[in-house]
Amino acid sequence: MVLTLGGGAFLPVRAQKPKGTGATGPILVVGDSLSAEYGIRRGSGWVALLQERLQTQKVPATVVNAGISGDTTSGGRSRLPALLSQHKPAIVVIELGANDALRGLPLTMTRENLTDMVRQSRQAGARVLLVGMEMPPNYGARYTQEFRDMFTSVAKAEKVPLVPFLLRGVADAPDALSLFQSDRIHPNEKAQPILLDNVWPELRKLLQT
Repeated sequence: MVLTLGGGAFLPVRAQKPKGTGATGPILVVGDSLSAEYGIRRGSGWVALLQERLQTQKVPATVVNAGISGDTTSGGRSRLPALLSQHKPAIVVIELGANDALRGLPLTMTRENLTDMVRQSRQAGARVLLVGMEMPPNYGARYTQEFRDMFTSVAKAEKVPLVPFLLRGVADAPDALSLFQSDRIHPNEKAQPILLDNVWPELRKLLQT
């Protein structure tokens, strides 16, 4: 398995209110480098591909990419109120947690931050999609399992949908190295459609709500 960490740039996009769907505001993606197009061409990341898919399928929803380099759940939690106030999203996609593990932060803190982000988003009137991550085996079997279970437990406790593993079909693929950049850390452009396909089924359900 190849490990992924945060990196990239924050490129906020002004959103317009979509019409004719279950959404009454944009889709806000709060994430790290996995969402922020680290090391790849602008417009080639899975969040940009999501916007293209929505347009292709004639879903009049706009995507706001709020991915930040190296962000943690603490960082996401602290900046979420301003993002909610500015964009008034209909859906919030939370893609954070990997950098907490890389920095050795307590899982209890990560769980608390994710829970608070879910609750903040719902209090603002948004539906929430939680995106999970996994750590490689060298982190130890116990920690790897606890980290994976953390996302599941938050999703169940807060009754929100979960994408279990954003990098399914990438980090665990037989040809995983061909799907990562030369640093063997960040997914390359070829991997981005796979990331979108992992997110899309659950996100589509929220769009139809």
